Amino acid sequence: MRSIPVDTSNAMIMLALLRGPKIKDRKTGELATDADTGATMMLVDVTFIADGAAEVLSLSVPEPGIPEGLTPGMPVRLTGLVARPWENTFGGEKRSGVAFRAAAVTAMAPVTAKG
Repeated sequence: MRSIPVDTSNAMIMLALLRGPKIKDRKTGELATDADTGATMMLVDVTFIADGAAEVLSLSVPEPGIPEGLTPGMPVRLTGLVARPWENTFGGEKRSGVAFRAAAVTAMAPVTAKG
């Protein structure tokens, strides 16, 4: 499925929650892994503020792309953020949505006042 790059240059992004490993199969407990590296995929929630609106986005991020020391409320940068439209049938009901994935989540450098 096509991945659509997301422009984050004019957005303010803050870490909301590090949720833990992404589950691929709820019945077996199998964890989702990155197809290229085999790294465990992690779920990360961020508050994405742009164009006068705020939204919480849930992202999949390979575990090596999440550094130690991130805390909720911290301004972060998302590297390689893409949106992937999806469609599936669950229990006979057709559902669709957009999944978000980033290569990495990093803390923004603190801004210092000039004076």
